[in-house]
Amino acid sequence: MSTDLVADAFMEGEVSAQRRAGQWKALRSLGYAVAGMALLLVAWWIGGLLVENDPALVAFADFAPEPALARLVEMIASGEAWAMTVPSLGRVMEGLALAVAIGVPVGIAIGRVPVMREITNIPFQFLRMISPLSWMPIAVMAFATWDGAIVFLIMIAAVWPVLFSTAAGLKRVDPAWFRVARNLGARPWHMLFTIILPAISQDILTGIRLALGVAWIVLVPAEYLGVTSGLGYAINDARDTLEYDRLAATVVIIGVIGFVLDFACQQAISRLSWHRDD
Repeated sequence: MSTDLVADAFMEGEVSAQRRAGQWKALRSLGYAVAGMALLLVAWWIGGLLVENDPALVAFADFAPEPALARLVEMIASGEAWAMTVPSLGRVMEGLALAVAIGVPVGIAIGRVPVMREITNIPFQFLRMISPLSWMPIAVMAFATWDGAIVFLIMIAAVWPVLFSTAAGLKRVDPAWFRVARNLGARPWHMLFTIILPAISQDILTGIRLALGVAWIVLVPAEYLGVTSGLGYAINDARDTLEYDRLAATVVIIGVIGFVLDFACQQAISRLSWHRDD
C-alpha cells in the first residue's frame, strides 16, 4: 500500500511539474510578444517624431501613434471600422473558398497521377510567378461587377499555395496504403475519404493558411478598383482626402485582422490535423 502511495505522489509531482513548466512557457511567450509589440510601438513613435520635426514631411504628422490611435478609437466607437471590414472579409472568404474548391481537387489529381504532374508542372509554375494584380485588366473585362473582379484576383492569388501544398502532401503518402486499400476492395471514394484526405489534411490546412496570407495582402490593392466599400477603398479614400490619421488607423485594422485570421488558421492546424501530437 505504501508503494502505491509513493507512486501516486510521484505521478502527481510529475504532473504538477509539467503544469508549472507549461505555465512558465506560456508566460514567457506572452512576455516576448508584449516586448515585441512595445518595440514596434517605440519604432512607430520615433518615426512619428522624425516626420513631425521635418519641415518637408510635417504634413504627414498624423501618421504618428497618438493621432492614429485616437482616430482608431473613434472609428471603432462609431462602427466605421466594422463597416469597412465586413465587405473585405466577405470578398476574401469568397475568393479563398473558390481557391480551395479548385486547388484541392487539382492538387490531389496532380499528386496522384504522375503524368498529370509532369504535364502541368511548368505551366503551373509559370502562372504562379505572374503577379495576381497583372490579371486586373482581364478581370475587369471578364466580370460584370467590381466585386466579381476582386474575388477573381483574390482567388488567382490564393489558389497556388493550396494546390501545391495539397499535391506535395499527397506525393509523400506511402504508396503501400493504396495497395492495401485496393486489396481490401476499396473504391475511389473510399480511398479519397479514408486515406487521401486524412493523410494530407495538415498539408491542406497549411496551404489554406498561406493562401489566406496572400489573399489578405492582395485584397487592399484589388479594392482600389471601382468599389466604394472595404479596407482597400478606405485606404485610397483617406489618402485622397489627406486624412492620414484615418489612413494609419486603417492600416492598424488591416494588420490586426490579418493577425487574427492567421492565428485562427494556426489553431485549426494544431487542433484539426490528423498529425497533431496528443
